This record gives sequence, C-alpha cells and structure tokens, in this order.
Amino acid sequence: MRHVRETSCPEETERLGEEMAARLRPGDVVALTGEIGAGKTCLTRGLARGVGATTAARSPTFVLMHRHELDGASHVLYHLDLYRLDSADELEDIGGADVLHGDDICVVEWAERADDLLPADVFRVHIECLDGDARRLTVTGPRRLLPDD
Repeated sequence: MRHVRETSCPEETERLGEEMAARLRPGDVVALTGEIGAGKTCLTRGLARGVGATTAARSPTFVLMHRHELDGASHVLYHLDLYRLDSADELEDIGGADVLHGDDICVVEWAERADDLLPADVFRVHIECLDGDARRLTVTGPRRLLPDD
C-alpha cells in the first residue's frame, strides 16, 4: 500500500503524525527517511503524542534511543535515531534489533542505516522537502497508516 500526503508547515506535519498514531498497533515499526531537517523528529513528536506517550519526543541523536511510557498501555514507544551509526552492528550492540522485533511501537529515524534489521512488515515514511516548510510524505506499509483524505 502506498499513500502520499503533503503538509504546509511543521505544525501540520506534527498533527498528521498524531492522526497516523491512531492506526498504529503494538509491534508496529515506522521507518523514517529524508534529508536533515525534513521533519522526521517533528512527525515523531506527533506520533508519540498520538499514541499517548507520557513524555514529549525529542531527537535521540546523541543517545540513539529513547523509551517512552504510554499512558494506560502495557507497551511502550521506542524512538531511535540512527544518524550517528557507522553500522547496523552498533544498533545490535545496544539492543535495538530486539526492540525492532518486539511487541512495542518503534519509530526509527534514518532507518536506511539499519535496513537489514527492519522487520518485513515495516511502515516506511519518506519525507521530502518542498518549497519553504512544505513537505511530501510518502507512506508504504502493510495497511493504511495515513488518515483518509
């Protein structure tokens, strides 16, 4: 399944993430790609808020992974940022491979850096910069993740 949506500003990208979160299930992995500044963390903030994260999502670039408890849920949200990885082996060293194949929701920025470790049924979201703050999000996955137009 492939769907495309455009947003006009960071707030709209974040709101779209919140709407997408309503369709996420425990065990889902969302793999984000796009250039620096495309809005991966912005979308993740919305996803985290939408699934009920009790703490705000922020870029885990320097620690690689944040764990967010979810309000009233038995599972958690993992937010990984693989920008600083030199190899997928580094992700395995910190337990990231286990997280990607677990029962929790997982959002991965710079997912292409560990493509071989991603599950087969991953949601892939590519964020492309358009003019100004506008973005185009192309989403593929095992079921529809973008809300209906």
